[in-house]
Amino acid sequence: MDRFYLLVGHVSQLELLVPLGVKLVQLRIKDQPLDEVRRQIIRARDFCAVHKAQLVVNDYWELALEERCDFVHLGQEDMDTADFAALRRAGVRFGLSTHDEAELDRALALQPDYVALGPVYPTLLKKMKWGPQGLDRVTEWKRRVGDVPLVAIGGLTPERVPGVLAAGADSVAVVTDIQQAPDPEAQTRLWIETCESAVE
Repeated sequence: MDRFYLLVGHVSQLELLVPLGVKLVQLRIKDQPLDEVRRQIIRARDFCAVHKAQLVVNDYWELALEERCDFVHLGQEDMDTADFAALRRAGVRFGLSTHDEAELDRALALQPDYVALGPVYPTLLKKMKWGPQGLDRVTEWKRRVGDVPLVAIGGLTPERVPGVLAAGADSVAVVTDIQQAPDPEAQTRLWIETCESAVE
């Protein structure tokens, strides 16, 4: 699993940043009509195929199945309704969000392709009912998940990458630090360089 995991809220951001060398990108669309979500998923799927990047579709597992995408990310609420048997039959891999012990146990029982832990640091992106998890929790989660890749998310910056990887994360997911950067392209290049040079 690539160390740098970019999250974008619109396919246009994906098309801007993936050509810079992004190999793992999640399309996380919120509050859009289903037709628009489908349109963006199809565009993202085809664009990522051309650039040899792995697309992960957030939430919309049914659309991912219909449009032959091969990776989805699901939150705890999505897990209540997702048809994991259908995903497995179609060869669709999935990552799952976790925030506490009970959620981790639930996620691991489903044999995910990765587990995400967050927020590691305070995050500005959305209101969270969980406080910052911290690096000790990253280490604990990695011990618990074993060979399952661990994705750290929440409040991450390039400066924090070495510590998060050293704590046990296999990949670092980034939203705000790039979305709110004055120059998202330059910031993406910095992230790629930082993740490539960081020592685990």
